[in-house]
Amino acid sequence: MQPGIFITMEGIDGAGKSTHIERLATLFRTQGRTVVVSREPGGTPLAEKIRSVLLAERMDSLSEALLMFASRREHIVDVIAPALRRGEVVISDRYTDSSFAYQGGGRQFDTSKLDTLEAWVQDAGADVQAVVPDLTLWFDLPAEVAAARLSTARAPDKFESESVAFFGRVIAAYARRQQQNPSRIARIDAHQSVEDVWQQVLRTIQQRGWGAP
Repeated sequence: MQPGIFITMEGIDGAGKSTHIERLATLFRTQGRTVVVSREPGGTPLAEKIRSVLLAERMDSLSEALLMFASRREHIVDVIAPALRRGEVVISDRYTDSSFAYQGGGRQFDTSKLDTLEAWVQDAGADVQAVVPDLTLWFDLPAEVAAARLSTARAPDKFESESVAFFGRVIAAYARRQQQNPSRIARIDAHQSVEDVWQQVLRTIQQRGWGAP
């Protein structure tokens, strides 16, 4: 059985990561892999209920972080870890890096507490390693450009309604996270055409030895 592959897609809303998720899933399926596409917050019935609260309700920063990680724990236990054990490819729209970016950066929440929550929640049990992505694709885009893209897309949720300054802090937190994890997090310049962005994604996947298109 082939080992499972866990890929996460990160970036502020409007960066275009969602555009490439299904394309990436199709790439792996053409190679004969079973692919699970999911998202955070969400991914399970319970986690989706938590998502609806998180995206709509204003709350204390600690409460927000705890709910994010509670949703993530359900996602790991019910979806991610079982799929990886079966040797499948898991592609998740957001994961723990989002918490460090949005809660740690945007909300300026204590990242040492996020470190603790990360260690607790990503522990999949004594018989397996912590559930850490094999690769994270960070779609980097200026906050002003992302805001312009979203302005005509849909009614904004709680996070999308935040200020440009908030998203500037989010982007800076993503950059710090990438500097701390350069072998895992690959920066994708999202301020390009859709096809040029896809070519960056494709090159990154091929550099990992995960096959040609």
